[in-house]
Amino acid sequence: MATFLRHYGSLIGMSAIVVFFWIALPDTFMTLRNWLNISQQLSMLIVVGVTMTVVMVMGDFDLSVGAMASLSGVVAAVLFTQGLPVPVALAAALAVGLLGGLANGFLVSVVGILPFVATLATMTMFSGAAFLISGGKTIFGRDIPQGFADFARSGVPLGTWGENPVLLPALTVVAAVVTILVWIVLEHTTYGRRLYAIGGNADAARLAGVKVAQLRLSAFAFTGMGAALAGLMYASRVASANPVQGDGLMLTAIAAVFLGMTITRDGQPNVLATVAGVVTLGVMENGLTQLQVDSYIRQVLVGAIILVAVSISALGRRAIRLR
Repeated sequence: MATFLRHYGSLIGMSAIVVFFWIALPDTFMTLRNWLNISQQLSMLIVVGVTMTVVMVMGDFDLSVGAMASLSGVVAAVLFTQGLPVPVALAAALAVGLLGGLANGFLVSVVGILPFVATLATMTMFSGAAFLISGGKTIFGRDIPQGFADFARSGVPLGTWGENPVLLPALTVVAAVVTILVWIVLEHTTYGRRLYAIGGNADAARLAGVKVAQLRLSAFAFTGMGAALAGLMYASRVASANPVQGDGLMLTAIAAVFLGMTITRDGQPNVLATVAGVVTLGVMENGLTQLQVDSYIRQVLVGAIILVAVSISALGRRAIRLR
């Protein structure tokens, strides 16, 4: 029973959530339109979650991803107002994410500051920089190039449903590409295996010749760029940028990674499991919104479900160890 709970409890719970909303919302929940909408809404969170997984496989985490997402969107929007071409503005915003990630990696791997302390400090700095650059205002309207805003509204044709054309949202495609690339890196490259080795035992990995400091630096840089990309996706989706638009991404991304960890047999962070965690949280949010549940109650329910899932997994592991 303990083994069953450890391996399948979370999957059963996630399936039960989908079935519940399917029954409660028979006309709207399981429609193709609703699931395509969910995929677009979750695309930014998926990008942050899977790139956050890169540092979490080492036993680290990054509290600054939400602030970095806000900062990157603001940087791009401000550069748009200065008349810079869209590719230049986007490249600059991604470069900000890269530099921010490198700063986090330097503080953790070279200076030796705990990830919680280092990224909490940089989170405050990135957030302050976003307010400073934007003047504390939302940048929208004519300042945002139409082509940039149109990207989030575009998609890949999937055919027709009835008489209506079906498009896979462009943001969903971006999230899928990022997910596949990160999955390949972590699961099928020497680089990924070394990151997992650091997470298992950093000292043993160092003695085995793994360059722990350099790998940590690169992993944080990767996560910083992922956060920046998510910020640009969000800015494209809402055709605006403001210094707080990414604030909700950090906690939700960490929750998704931990929720995904309850699915894996070894309890380690895993890209596909993280996506499953993101989808679970997104499905709950979508279903509860359609049921017109108050937003504060939704937060309580989502937090409670995460606690239940993690508790079931932890109890299953403990029971197995006591055998």
